[in-house]
Amino acid sequence: VSNNYSEWPLDKKFGIEEERAAGLLSEARDAGLRPAGIAFHPGSQCVGTRGWSEGLDQCTRVWEQAASGGIPLRSINMGGGFPSEYLKPVPTVQDISRAVHPALDRLFPAGTELLLEPGRGLVGEAGVLVTTVIAKADREGKRWLYLDAGVFNGLMESIGGIHYPLLVSKSGETTPHTVAGPSCDSMDVLPGEVDLPDLEIGDRVYIMSAGAYTTAYASRFDGIPIPRVILV
Repeated sequence: VSNNYSEWPLDKKFGIEEERAAGLLSEARDAGLRPAGIAFHPGSQCVGTRGWSEGLDQCTRVWEQAASGGIPLRSINMGGGFPSEYLKPVPTVQDISRAVHPALDRLFPAGTELLLEPGRGLVGEAGVLVTTVIAKADREGKRWLYLDAGVFNGLMESIGGIHYPLLVSKSGETTPHTVAGPSCDSMDVLPGEVDLPDLEIGDRVYIMSAGAYTTAYASRFDGIPIPRVILV
């Protein structure tokens, strides 16, 4: 299905064209399997409810083709994509429900089983990555701030465009900063610039909404330790 509403599309590496799906269900049946349903995914961090409702529209066509071929399906897995709030508002579970339920009632028979994968929407906003300023630099008129955590030990999704909210305990006039991690790799930089007050080495920077796809991605690249997880 289309991943046009997601900030982290997954439709290139995975999935199959709609016109081939019913044929695969038939092949599965002929091989002695019992096809149970259809699965789709609107893409990770899906910020438009139409990602799910349009996906269901596509599924109903496959569902009907399967039924006409003697394959009664009973379930739909409408994937993950449930978003976390980073720097801008995102659809809530209630918003998604209001888009999905009318489509389900209109397109599928009563009793159809619905499966969900809440993913980052369940835990993303529950985590805070506590980092420390380890270096500063002024380079070509831009201010750089280096933290003891970066792309390779917790913030891998920043490469794909995830912008994490950053909080500090200091106040005062802010200026744009480029925020980088501690490794030797030039990719170890958070996207864009962040308005921050003048910070010193040793100051804390709190990276919010860091509960999903952070430490799970982390490595010990360059000998830098993986952040310790503390449950509160």
